[in-house]
Amino acid sequence: MEKQNITLSIRKDILQKIKILTAKQNSSISALLTSQLEEIITHTEGYLTAKNEYLRFLQKETNLGTKGLVDWNRNDLHER
Repeated sequence: MEKQNITLSIRKDILQKIKILTAKQNSSISALLTSQLEEIITHTEGYLTAKNEYLRFLQKETNLGTKGLVDWNRNDLHER
């Protein structure tokens, strides 16, 4: 897959800590950021897929056994 360089501004203290962290993991800042960004994308796409499936479900007619008729009123449900 083709890659593209980007410019990124990070606080110096954070950059120093990331350099140490990635060195301990025998990794790179680029690999770490790529991994985290992929995780964000996967999470977001999963959420959107679930949301769209749920919205489609809500659009479907659901058989509640009333055949669309309501033959009761509030007082029937809440006898006082």
